[in-house]
Amino acid sequence: VMMMMMMMMGFVKNVPTVPVKNLNGSSPVHPALAGITGILMSAAALPVCLTRPPKLVLHPPPVSKSDIKPVPGFSHCCRKTTKKQVRKGKTPEEVVKKYLQKVKSPPEEDCTICMEPLGGPSGYKGPGVGPVSRAESVGRLAQCGHQYHFQCLVAMYNNGNKDGSLQCPTCKTIYGVKTGNQPAGKMEYHVIPHSLPGHPDCKTIRIIYNIPPGIQGPEHPNPGKPFTARGFPRHCYLPDSEKGRKVLRLLLVAWDRRLIFSVGTSSTTGESDTVIWNEVHHKTEFGSNLTGHGFPDPGHLDNVLEELRAQGITEDDVLVEK
Repeated sequence: VMMMMMMMMGFVKNVPTVPVKNLNGSSPVHPALAGITGILMSAAALPVCLTRPPKLVLHPPPVSKSDIKPVPGFSHCCRKTTKKQVRKGKTPEEVVKKYLQKVKSPPEEDCTICMEPLGGPSGYKGPGVGPVSRAESVGRLAQCGHQYHFQCLVAMYNNGNKDGSLQCPTCKTIYGVKTGNQPAGKMEYHVIPHSLPGHPDCKTIRIIYNIPPGIQGPEHPNPGKPFTARGFPRHCYLPDSEKGRKVLRLLLVAWDRRLIFSVGTSSTTGESDTVIWNEVHHKTEFGSNLTGHGFPDPGHLDNVLEELRAQGITEDDVLVEK
């Protein structure tokens, strides 16, 4: 590059000057940089424009308490969760049977849980599952039709939250009401008088999640062991539009069902036994989108609605739990 610059210097005495500008206008372009760039670019008959890298904007401008307003259509502005999860009184076998239809002649294919033929015994050899008769050895999930060994489904249920719901491991259809293992915490939500990039015609819904560190319960990976909670309170943003408020209503259902966060291993830091996001994406970057967690993002609201649907949460749930 230096050789090329030196060669060009010998031929640029009569090259016309090309204006060089700093788009941000916050500080002048260094003369040496402007001169070299002008020489190189003018020789190629190209315009010159030096810019600063875009700036990360995580938070909105300061907001006074008097400017914070309730979200239209919402009677409250805070939701808390308790430590203990509501447990169903039925045994695992009873829960699984509730969602199954009997199969007289199993097809010649493998159970996708244990990978053993459905026509033979379950490949599960662990504790907690008793023997079953041949007539009950295989069952078909009533809604989606996928078939499994009964003992495999019971073992899968025992390894989950044991909340009375069952999720098909093949197609993810949810039977019953799915709940998670989100620790106790608080969810606040209100409107602030600023607009998000891509949503200039409305104000912004700010959600504040706060979960303190604690001790893992029986539904967590390591019961009795402490868990950490990094980065709280976490601020998240939605446009205060009709669809944004719809997403907020569904997020409240997800919060009540303990599905927004989980306890596990962080994919970013590798830390185990810590509070992590649980497959429902949030925007934590207010005024930019440099990390992919901000705006503008035209498909974000629809993506969140789809992620909530995958957790078994739809508009029908809002009507029941609003």
